[in-house]
Amino acid sequence: MSTHAKRERLLLADLLETAGPDAPTLCEGWRTRDLAAHVVVRERRPDSLGSMLIKQLVPRSERLLADFAAKPYEELIRLIRTGPPRFSPFQLKQVDEMANTVEFYVHAEDVRRAQPDWTPRELDPVFQDALWSRLERTARLVGRRSPTGLVLRRPDGQTAVAHRGTPVVTVTGEPSELLLFTFGRQSAATVELDGDKEAIAKVHETKQLGL
Repeated sequence: MSTHAKRERLLLADLLETAGPDAPTLCEGWRTRDLAAHVVVRERRPDSLGSMLIKQLVPRSERLLADFAAKPYEELIRLIRTGPPRFSPFQLKQVDEMANTVEFYVHAEDVRRAQPDWTPRELDPVFQDALWSRLERTARLVGRRSPTGLVLRRPDGQTAVAHRGTPVVTVTGEPSELLLFTFGRQSAATVELDGDKEAIAKVHETKQLGL
């Protein structure tokens, strides 16, 4: 049975291939070639992840990303499709689902929604529940930089507190859209915001709420 992560991986590879190496993405400063290189480096060069915790390692990670971005675009797409190396922990289904479901979903939308004619995807309820489960567990992390109190709410009324504080902004939408919103893609997320107008403006202006 295909997992959520595997499905989103193949979709991302297809989208990158169709868009070509120089198409825009929602990741500021990145074209599709840069995004493809990022995905490959993340899976095949775990030593690059240290820059997330140690600022001194950022230049090295940037050089590594540039080296991979210089590879033939077709090779990057092939490496994304085939997945991580044989002995990578990402080969384990449970690790793949936990680490890659959200990663590949968000990056697939980074490609899709950077195009002028994009339309929302119809996601099945099981996938939406899976995304909500991950969002519930990481809400405080992805919302830690919010300049105001932040509550995430599904259309059915389920809520998760992403940041405590006042005034409170409540963001309502499907889990898939809430994920994009909290991952800094506010302008492309289909959500409704309720709360103080100035507080809403501040939330919208925060380029990266969390990760």
